[in-house]
Amino acid sequence: MIYFVGAGSGAPDLITVRGARLLAQADVIVYAGSLVNAALLDGAKEGCVVYDSAKMTLEQVIDVMAPAARAGKTVVRLHTGDPCVYGAHREQMDALDRLGIEYTVCPGVSSFCGAAAALRAEYTLPGISQTVILTRMEGRTPVPAREQIEALAAHGATMVVFLSAGRLGELSRRLIAGGYAPETPAAIVYKATWPEEQVIRATVAELAEAGARAGVTKTALITVGGFLGDGYERSKLYDPAFTTGFREASR
Repeated sequence: MIYFVGAGSGAPDLITVRGARLLAQADVIVYAGSLVNAALLDGAKEGCVVYDSAKMTLEQVIDVMAPAARAGKTVVRLHTGDPCVYGAHREQMDALDRLGIEYTVCPGVSSFCGAAAALRAEYTLPGISQTVILTRMEGRTPVPAREQIEALAAHGATMVVFLSAGRLGELSRRLIAGGYAPETPAAIVYKATWPEEQVIRATVAELAEAGARAGVTKTALITVGGFLGDGYERSKLYDPAFTTGFREASR
């Protein structure tokens, strides 16, 4: 069996209990060395063979995993965060489907969740935003035309921008062009949940200057929206004047 395992957002103890158990049982581990905290490999058993996929192509990854699985070995494909967010694991699963090899997915804590924890923030605040947009700017790889930053910014929702920390000036300009006011709160979260985690708060207009001052050019998320401000409405769920399916309004 092949297990796609979400490593979590960085801190080794943020991997799930299931994920840690699978790592400890693995005969072969293929991990995303450019992003996954290598400390997670400390839990691997003696004799486990470890590969760093940062140096491999898709075909090479499959050429490692498929024969091991066919030989009855336990294989863990260790992805950063949760594999479903920029994990590029669909193409691996499709390749395994074509080969008739079984696999399953163990979810993990995405870095956007780690960033919210670092910010002590709630992405979905009543009266502010009930939608979270996870996206990135196009670079060497494109994004669909309908998903350009300007188009997404027009919604005014909470935005979490991946893989764009090296182009903060352009991001700032495009967010404003899309509809965010220059003074909209924003934050750069560098290596969320890692020991070297850093939170840089700014406005949308100040993103480039703030990132340059902190020396952040990669491995960071950019969060944007009113959720970073002070105003919001009280949740109806816990409002004593609001009846729910579990309690009656008290006044």
